[in-house]
Amino acid sequence: MKAMSKKQLADCAGVSVRTLNRWCRPLKKKLQRMGVAPCAKVLPPNVVEYLTKRFCIEVGGASQVPPEGE
Repeated sequence: MKAMSKKQLADCAGVSVRTLNRWCRPLKKKLQRMGVAPCAKVLPPNVVEYLTKRFCIEVGGASQVPPEGE
């Protein structure tokens, strides 16, 4: 897993950054213990992995639909 911005993670989940932040609100203390500041724009790999498992978010090329003509 690689570090990603909140925008990239929200795009993978199909939601806005605001919605992703709302989902994370109940996890605020746990995320802070994992080293994420509330205003952080980039999430470290361990947090990306935790959130993708927690919210069942598919990250990577395998889940994306290839463009037409390929």
